[in-house]
Amino acid sequence: MEMSFSGLPARLWLPSLLLALAVPALLWPRARRVGWGLAGAGYGVAALDGRLGAPALAALALAGLITFGWRRLAVAGPAGRVWLPPLAFGLMAPVLLLHRWPGFDNARVLAPTRLTPDALPFSFHFNLDTPLLALTLFAGWAPLRAAAARPGWLAAGLGWGALTAALCLGAGVAAGALGAAPKWPAFGPAWLVAQIGGTVFVEETLFRGGLQAALARRLGPMRGLLLAALVFGLVHAAGGPLLVVLAALAGLGYGLAWQRGGLAAAMLAHLLLNLLHFGLLTYPARA
Repeated sequence: MEMSFSGLPARLWLPSLLLALAVPALLWPRARRVGWGLAGAGYGVAALDGRLGAPALAALALAGLITFGWRRLAVAGPAGRVWLPPLAFGLMAPVLLLHRWPGFDNARVLAPTRLTPDALPFSFHFNLDTPLLALTLFAGWAPLRAAAARPGWLAAGLGWGALTAALCLGAGVAAGALGAAPKWPAFGPAWLVAQIGGTVFVEETLFRGGLQAALARRLGPMRGLLLAALVFGLVHAAGGPLLVVLAALAGLGYGLAWQRGGLAAAMLAHLLLNLLHFGLLTYPARA
């Protein structure tokens, strides 16, 4: 049931590949125009292929209006309806995160498959809805762009990523939820593309660059870190109590990486943990 990345139809993987390539470019100001061009091309290709219906195009238009509103506030100051862009974003966010906004053709790459005999079935998609949410926040909220990549981001991302992976994956092994299972299936490159543009960029933009940053401004860095990690754990509640605890612990690690190196560091830490989990251990968990 495995598919190689090169064996997938281009109409399925090209939009997500363009979105994944856009992510690192967006993190650095000098390459940001290239990043926006790649992201726009990704959605353009998807639209031309018919993967974006009328409701999805309406979501793109709404995202543009939210971005315009946020940027106008940054220039004109807090006069007027300052609550409108964040309110609109807050209403749009859960619908997109839960894949409930109609019109997006999130192509399934892999049907439910056991990667190892003892693993739970696993499937994944090339999502087009959730990246829009992260792109909207990144485009509209100036503090997030300013903290995209701080000096020392590479060391912070690798260091906190390695420590977080050791703690979280080690705890998963100790709890019996994970076991040694080295692998790199043929669809590994497609999984990596989906991870970069559809999981890591989305979750770190929202939870660290958005939620943790906002909480830290109001409550201080430590409370912001702890509360954002707690929320990150709770949104994984569908996976059971152990996943909630491990996700919250991971959120602490990603949050510390963000404090020291910005969004780039948090993303690198997150991607490193996910790569180690996918390539070396039971994925997603033992049945």
